[in-house]
Amino acid sequence: MNNYTIGFIGCGNMATAIMKGLIAKKLFAPDNIVCSDASSMAVARISESLGVKATTDNMNTVNSSDILVLAVKPQYYETVISEIRDTIRPEQIIITIAPGKTISWLEDKFAKPVKLVRTMPNTPALVGEGMTGACKNSCISDEEYETVLTILGSFGVVESISENLMDVCVSVSGSSPAYVYILIEAMADAAVADGMPRDKAYKFAAQAVLGSAKMVLDTGKHPGELKDMVCSPGGTTIEAVRVLEEKGFRSAVFEAMKACVEKARGL
Repeated sequence: MNNYTIGFIGCGNMATAIMKGLIAKKLFAPDNIVCSDASSMAVARISESLGVKATTDNMNTVNSSDILVLAVKPQYYETVISEIRDTIRPEQIIITIAPGKTISWLEDKFAKPVKLVRTMPNTPALVGEGMTGACKNSCISDEEYETVLTILGSFGVVESISENLMDVCVSVSGSSPAYVYILIEAMADAAVADGMPRDKAYKFAAQAVLGSAKMVLDTGKHPGELKDMVCSPGGTTIEAVRVLEEKGFRSAVFEAMKACVEKARGL
C-alpha cells in the first residue's frame, strides 16, 4: 500500500491506535500518514510520538489522502462532513468509526456518491488486539474493500458483518472493554481486601482474563464447557459461580449490553 496516503480527521485514541498498527505492520510509512485535529496540542502530540504529518486543517488532510478515516466523535460527524463533502473526490475511500451513523445516513449527508466503509473498532487496538466489525456500501469494489480490511487487520482482528449487526457489534466488542475493566478492577479489589498487594492483584486478575479469552479462541470450546472444566464438585469455583448467579451476574451483563445497543441505535 506504499502508493496510498491515508488521512485521519481526529487524532484521538482510536486514530492513534490505527496509525500505530499501520506503522508497526509496515503498511504505511509515517510520511504516508496525515492527520488533523482541532486541538493543536493533539496535533503536536501525534506528530512527535509517531512522526506523521499533522495539522489543524481538515481540508489539508482531505486533499492529501487517498483513504480518509473519520475519527471524530459521532456528534461531530455532521459538521465535519458538511465541511469536507464538496472536496471529497470520487476515487477516495472513506472509513467511518462512529456508532449509530448508518451508511444511509452518511450517504445522505455527503449528498453524492462516495466510497464508504463503516466500521466499529475497539480500544484494545492500542495494544494490537482490537476487534473490528466492518461493512461497505455499493460504491466500494471488492478489491477496495479487501484493502480496507487489510488496514483494519493491522491492529487486531477484523470481521465483515451485515450492517444490521453493527449496533450489536458496539455492545459486544466496541464498548465491552469497559465491562471487562470493571470485572478486573472488582477482582483486584477483592484480592486486595484478602491481603494481596494491589500491583500483584491487577496482574493476577488481568492475566486470568487474558488467558481465559485465549482458551475460548484457541480451543473452540463453548465457554460453558470451559467453565465446567474449572468447577470441581463441591469446590471453590462452583461456590463462587453460585454467588455470581445469586447476585444476577449474567442478567446484569445481558441488560447492560441491551442498553448499549439501544443507545447506539439512537445516536
